[in-house]
Amino acid sequence: MSVVKDISAKAKQVQRDYAGDADRPLAGYVGAMGAYGAFVGGLTALGRVVGARLPRRVGAADTVLLGTATFKASRMLAKAAITSPLRAPFTRYEEPAGEDELNESVPAEGHAGHAVGELVSCPFCLDVWIGTGLAAGLVMAPKPTRLAATVLTAVGAADVLHLLYDAAKKLASG
Repeated sequence: MSVVKDISAKAKQVQRDYAGDADRPLAGYVGAMGAYGAFVGGLTALGRVVGARLPRRVGAADTVLLGTATFKASRMLAKAAITSPLRAPFTRYEEPAGEDELNESVPAEGHAGHAVGELVSCPFCLDVWIGTGLAAGLVMAPKPTRLAATVLTAVGAADVLHLLYDAAKKLASG
């Protein structure tokens, strides 16, 4: 039992030394990294069960498609008003942030909840999870994954066109 106490004491000391007066949820981040590792391990096990084989290479077209779809999916999950119920248990609404996007804060309470809040409200943080899932889908179920990625890419392109249209209208009337 003293080994567990020693490890716990060392972890708390590392937390204090790292964070100083700031509330940095290192334990929550460790949990998030562990969850990501389990996610990747689960995808790997599933791939073996279904007999999926890694491609020799991923083509440029698939890379662009997955990159664009990852961008749109992570932005939509982390920032869109319509997905705010998914983030609400871990974030607090602050204000609108542009076209159909929200700024949210992450309460400092609880290390696990804080880390989850940072993950679900940060498109950059979600990129690795979504990109990994889409890449695994491309290996295990390429047709439906390409379809989903194409839809996300088309929605992202439509968003750009809406923003350009609105900007052109403002320019024409101003």
